[in-house]
Amino acid sequence: MEKKAIIEVFGQLRKALSAFTLNEQWPGYECGLTENEFQSFQGLINKEVQLNPWFTKGNCTKALNGIIHLTEKESLEKFSDSYQFTSKPKVIALIMAGNLPFVGFHDLLCVLITGNKALCKLSSSDSRIPTRLIEWMIEWNPDLKEYILISPGPIKKYDAVIATGSNNSIAQFETYFGHVPHLFRKNRSSIAVLDGSETDEELSKLGSDCFDFFGMGCRNISKLYLPEGFNLNRIFENFLDQAHLIQHHKYGNNYDYNRTIFLMNQIPFLDNNVFMLKEDEGIHAPLSVIYYEYYKEEGLLLHKITGMKDELQAVVGHDFIPFGKAQAPDITDFADGVDTCAWLNSL
Repeated sequence: MEKKAIIEVFGQLRKALSAFTLNEQWPGYECGLTENEFQSFQGLINKEVQLNPWFTKGNCTKALNGIIHLTEKESLEKFSDSYQFTSKPKVIALIMAGNLPFVGFHDLLCVLITGNKALCKLSSSDSRIPTRLIEWMIEWNPDLKEYILISPGPIKKYDAVIATGSNNSIAQFETYFGHVPHLFRKNRSSIAVLDGSETDEELSKLGSDCFDFFGMGCRNISKLYLPEGFNLNRIFENFLDQAHLIQHHKYGNNYDYNRTIFLMNQIPFLDNNVFMLKEDEGIHAPLSVIYYEYYKEEGLLLHKITGMKDELQAVVGHDFIPFGKAQAPDITDFADGVDTCAWLNSL
């Protein structure tokens, strides 16, 4: 399998997904899908929310747009040129998370773009969309059948493992996969650093950083660092675009539960009937809650953030990731700050 052929398949995937996200009706054969394939995928997305209520059509579309962003041809070619394409492929087991639609796509891309083979263990919460996209890729280039395998049961015969899960999963990962080269990823959180000069538009984008995908991703902002004297009303006023969240029954259940816990334990919090702000030194806030903390000196705060690097996935702010981009990582934004392709090249 040549690298050029793999890039072409990713390009075809980008073309098909772009046609799907931009059109309600089949746009024609130029998108790379037949009308039946287009409508079938449309039906799959519409049904997804029935099988997993967190995977709304809007969230599935956001995830597909993320894949479109990662597979832009020029960026992908430049990215791939930075790494060796092996002539002796290894089988890399991918244990994928299921908190967001096809959240493991970047790992799959890294494995293929370095010439290796992917043995995918999909999450039971997110198996349908990845399966369909992989089927398309193999249909467009049948040689990929030897390079992408979805394992329905326990995975076997692999050379290395990339596994993503909860903190509790790490011990299990060590037990089952610790004997081979591995990348294990546990829970991380993301934060935003505000300096007080943020515009209303930037704060509105911060609302998306906090609550895209209901705030369930490790790149969602769960903690705000605010300069002393910051007016918290600005957060509530500029997060109005998130008001629809409370209409979602599972999110609403989380909101009601956490609010009740705060009230019963007489824990101070601020509330706008959609989400809560709680002053807290922690960074791992529960769903529907955003922690905040005031700071006096920026230098001391930056030193503190440096010390938390093993707990952080992303930092948003004027000197960091731009507002509104937390859930739109570039192809070079590796999970946990570990260069996946460089690690694969080292095997």
